[in-house]
Parts: sequence; structure tokens; C-alpha cells
Amino acid sequence: MPDPRTRTDRVLTKEEQESLSPTQVLTLLTEGNARFVAGDITHRDHRAQVRAAAQGQWPKAVVLSCLDSRIPVEDVFDCGIGDLFVARVAGNVINVDILGSMEFGCAVVGAKVVLVLGHEHCGAVKGAIDRVELGNLTALLRSIEPAVDAVTGFEADRTSKHEPFVHRVAEENVRLSLQRIRRESAVLRELEAEGRLRIVGAMYEMETGVVTMVPE
Repeated sequence: MPDPRTRTDRVLTKEEQESLSPTQVLTLLTEGNARFVAGDITHRDHRAQVRAAAQGQWPKAVVLSCLDSRIPVEDVFDCGIGDLFVARVAGNVINVDILGSMEFGCAVVGAKVVLVLGHEHCGAVKGAIDRVELGNLTALLRSIEPAVDAVTGFEADRTSKHEPFVHRVAEENVRLSLQRIRRESAVLRELEAEGRLRIVGAMYEMETGVVTMVPE
């Protein structure tokens, strides 16, 4: 029996992007995640969307996610081609290349939200907890160690095998990433101060697919 839901071939236009406020974009992302969790995702004609987006893009948000293959970012927020800028790096850490990419997405193209998305059972966070050293990965993990050091209350078990501790460190890593964005990018900081951008953090639950905002 054919699916009764309409298959969309549209992509976000400049006019639609400009009409959205940062708060509206966050609402759309939250609603999209609810559809993903419920298994009620939008059916899209990706071939048509590729053609429609060929001459330009007007995404509504920038999402910084971990490298982890289990987090399909566009699916998680029920978004399609042209809806999101997605940056990926192990441990969703901040560096100059990520900041420059965010500045392009927001100041040049007009995205209204920067969302840093951490997750449970993060291998990079576990590596930072264990002080792993491996080639270039060593330097990346060092940037997560401030989050490890900031979490208190787990003096009896501060290891990567203790999932409550790993979860708290992952949340703190998101918070420190938000602080670093504001501290190291005057461009994004000013857009947020003007009300043209929201910079927020969230955690992805592996078992359910639910995205929960991280309070600062």
C-alpha cells in the first residue's frame, strides 16, 4: 500500500530563511527531532532536491556534531538537503576551522542557530578521561580534558567505564564549547548580542534518538 504522506522536493529558499527568527528555527529543530523519534519523518525526493539546491543554499542552522557514525544529523532533526550546515569532528570540539565555518554559515549565508550536539557513550570523551595518546588524536583529546577536570562529585570512579561520569563530562564539554565559541568568535558573539543568532548546546541519546537541550 503506498504511503499517504506527501513526498517533498522543495529546498529552503532565501526568503524563507530570512523570515525565520532564531527561536523559530530552534522550534523547527525540536519538532523535527520529535518526528524522528516517532518514526514519522518527512519523505523527500533527494534527486529533485539536489537539482533545486544546485544554484544556492540557505540553511537555517549550523550543527556541530561528533564524528560518531551513529548520529545522522539531518535525519535526527528531520531535515533534508539545503536545511543544515553540518560540521563533524571527534568530541564536537572547537577549533579555528570550525569557528570559521560557523562564521561563514551565519554571517555570510544567514543561518540563525549554532547548535553544538554532544552525545552519550562518546569515544572521544572516554579517550580524554583516560588520557589516551595516539598521533594527532592526542592534541584533540587534550582540548576535552578541561571538561573532565571541571566535573566534580565522582571521586570514587572517574573512569571511562563509569557511564554517569562520561555523560556529565560530555555535557560539560558541550558547555565549554559554547563558551569557547563566544570567547573566540567576535563575529558570532555580535550576531548573538544583536538577536540575529542563538548559540545553544544539546545532547543526543543513543538509545532513543531524543535530543535534549543542555542548560548553561
